[in-house]
Amino acid sequence: MIKTMVVLDTNVVYAGLYSSSGASHQILRAIERGKIKTVLSTALLFEYEYILKRYKTELRLSDRDIEKVLDNFCRLSEHQKIYFLWRPYLVDPEDDHILEVAVASETKTIVTHNVKDFKGVGKFGIRAIPPRKLLEEIK
Repeated sequence: MIKTMVVLDTNVVYAGLYSSSGASHQILRAIERGKIKTVLSTALLFEYEYILKRYKTELRLSDRDIEKVLDNFCRLSEHQKIYFLWRPYLVDPEDDHILEVAVASETKTIVTHNVKDFKGVGKFGIRAIPPRKLLEEIK
C-alpha cells in the first residue's frame, strides 16, 4: 500500500484531538491505520508539544496523555532534519518551519486549516490543502 505523505500543521493536530467528529480526527485515525504517513522535524514536534500542553484543559488531556500522543507521532512519522532556513517566506513567519519540512523531505502536501497562510508554496512544488480535501483523496 502506498501511503500518502503529508506535513500536518499544528492546527490539524489540535482540531483532531479537540473533536472526534471532524476531518482532522479522521486524519489522525488514518495515520494510526497506516493510510497516511506524516513527516516531522524537531521544531514541528516541539510546536505540537507547546500547543497541546498550552491548551490541555480545552483538550481534556493530561501531560501524560499528550506525551503519548507525541510518542505516537514520533513512532509513526518520518523524521526530517532541516539543513537550511530561508525565513521569512510565508505571511505568518511562524509557519515557515512547516514549509521547510515539506521542502527538505520532498513532501508535496501540507495539511492545514489555514490554507491562505501558505500562499506561494506552489513555487516549491507543494500544495496546502484542508483536512477534508485530503480525506477525499485517500478514499
